[in-house]
Amino acid sequence: MSKIIVAGIGPGSKEDITPAVLEAVRAADAIVGYKYYFQFIQEYVKEDCECIDTGMKRERERAEQAFELAEQGKTVVVISSGDAGIYGMTPLVFEMKRERQSNVEIESLPGISAFQKAASLLGAPIGHDLCIISLSDLMTPWEVIERRIKAAAVGDFVTAVYNPKSNGRYWQLYRLVELFLQQRSADTPVGYVRQAGRDEQEIKVTTLGEFDPVGVDMFTVILIGNSQSYISDSHIITPRGYYRERNNQEMKPGQQIMIESFRTIESELRNKDIPLDHKWALLHAIHTTADFEMERILYTDDHAVETLYNKVAKGEVKTIVTDVTMVTSGIRKGALTRLGVEAKCYLSDPRVAEMATTQGITRTQAGIRLAVEEHPDALFAFGNAPTALMELCDLIRKGKAHPAGIIAAPVGFVHVRESKHMVKPFKDIPKIIVDGRKGGSNLAATLCNAILTFDDAEQLKPGRDL
Repeated sequence: MSKIIVAGIGPGSKEDITPAVLEAVRAADAIVGYKYYFQFIQEYVKEDCECIDTGMKRERERAEQAFELAEQGKTVVVISSGDAGIYGMTPLVFEMKRERQSNVEIESLPGISAFQKAASLLGAPIGHDLCIISLSDLMTPWEVIERRIKAAAVGDFVTAVYNPKSNGRYWQLYRLVELFLQQRSADTPVGYVRQAGRDEQEIKVTTLGEFDPVGVDMFTVILIGNSQSYISDSHIITPRGYYRERNNQEMKPGQQIMIESFRTIESELRNKDIPLDHKWALLHAIHTTADFEMERILYTDDHAVETLYNKVAKGEVKTIVTDVTMVTSGIRKGALTRLGVEAKCYLSDPRVAEMATTQGITRTQAGIRLAVEEHPDALFAFGNAPTALMELCDLIRKGKAHPAGIIAAPVGFVHVRESKHMVKPFKDIPKIIVDGRKGGSNLAATLCNAILTFDDAEQLKPGRDL
């Protein structure tokens, strides 16, 4: 019977060869393959079977020999490592059948691919959408490969990398890492397995930021996780979403929408490799304004959000003072209650109008003077009035105010930039500043909320107090 069976013999371990492939090998009249692979099937080959082995880069010649033998009426098995349909001989054999207009029957037997074997050794890294990219540019122009790398990185696919390096191709893997770091966090898990399933097997787990391509060669398969992947007990896990699905049932619809919004914003940030507490404030700011310029103009002191959250959590900050009532209204009441914090605005206090009139200052300035008398160590949040922020700066310099922190987000055209510059010299006070003219009550309020919910940042779960 004229037949070619293209069979994937797995990554290299006898235990990983499927029964169907073993049966085909045992029954074959002839076997054609790369000579290195015969060691894995030799004990299953019958005595009178004709074995034709060739060296590397002789794929077309092997396919031609297979057709010549099959056209003589023989059953021929063409062997490939892994799965013969994945960077293997199967596509070539089908193309050659069409080219030769041959009547030889073609059958493809799947095998365990190298990326599957590597994944099983690394834990569960391919639990969600994935793609496979070969870095070999022998058949594919590098420009095409690079476009595919960028698409995989942007699309948040778990990515398996084949043919990562060779003696002549040393730089392509470095370029892949560079492109992924433009779209993914440096903490993204990376696992790579050399000689998967063979005696020389090596397994390593690291992160995208720490990944060193030096120890990688042509016998290595690399797996890069997606934004949800994590490392646990030296294993990489990419969750399918079962636990998230269960947890979402406990959430209100508004929180689910907010979580999805935050994930979308995070995926579109130009620079993802930023401290968590700054990122948490930034995600809140962009979510509230839909303005990605916040990535450029939102400034936070080192660990400002984390420091202020810890002060609140320890009961060291009991009051948030705002310049206008709109800021107070935007701070989540559930978060304030949960943490035992009071948000106050003094604008409606009867004493403010009298003070403003008698002292010749704005009502917001008067409100801050009064607030400092009663709560000199509060967290102060400004979303409207630059004069109120300037007043606080003056009271700090006079030693009358000792704020736990400052959120500086007044908006407008007169004295707005200057008021924000006036805050920056106070090095000992944790500050969050929206540089330039932009700001607003909604922005100041959401930055307060970022502080009050910083304990949700690690799991990216905003909105529990909605």
